[in-house]
Amino acid sequence: MRSPAGTFFYDNLNGCPVMVILRGFGPERTVVQCRRAWALGVNLVEVPVQSERDLAALAYAVTAAREEGRVVGAGTVTSPGLAGEVAETGAAFTVGPGLDEDVAEASMVRGLPHLPGVATATEAHRALRLGLAWQKVFPAAVLGTGWIAAMRAPFPDVRFVATGGVDAANAEAFLQAGATAVAFGSSFVDAPDDLVRKLIAG
Repeated sequence: MRSPAGTFFYDNLNGCPVMVILRGFGPERTVVQCRRAWALGVNLVEVPVQSERDLAALAYAVTAAREEGRVVGAGTVTSPGLAGEVAETGAAFTVGPGLDEDVAEASMVRGLPHLPGVATATEAHRALRLGLAWQKVFPAAVLGTGWIAAMRAPFPDVRFVATGGVDAANAEAFLQAGATAVAFGSSFVDAPDDLVRKLIAG
């Protein structure tokens, strides 16, 4: 769903708490997994970009998304220049592995909502002051569900997306701990369809 930058993540994740990250799948397989995710009810798919092959996969996914009235974002956006490149492919949002103010600004000036990665209270606070209330908790499996539960108290306005090591065994626990959404990476391939539908249904 396309939305104004300020409401994009709310509109796409608040009632559908599952993202899918398709890293290194190549163009054709990326599109296959995109279509599976969309069929299950997932709104947001991220394609991390670390090579020319990844850029091609992102472009393929963007084309497929347009055909189905969907959107695809770019992940592992680590420089303002890369933010510009993925914008040219038609990516609808960007995701960073960490908090980089220059990347956030480069994305937002292009109209791309940005999801920064955070792993400390300092980073969460800095991101919030930049107007980034939706934040990727990374690496979630290392930080644990307790980290999210603890951070909800000082940062009640932040919406955390648990990312990194999320799978069928722990996704629900992250949501119960206070994450607004979870992001499946490579584990999405093996995640049972019924589980994904259950998480989305709440």
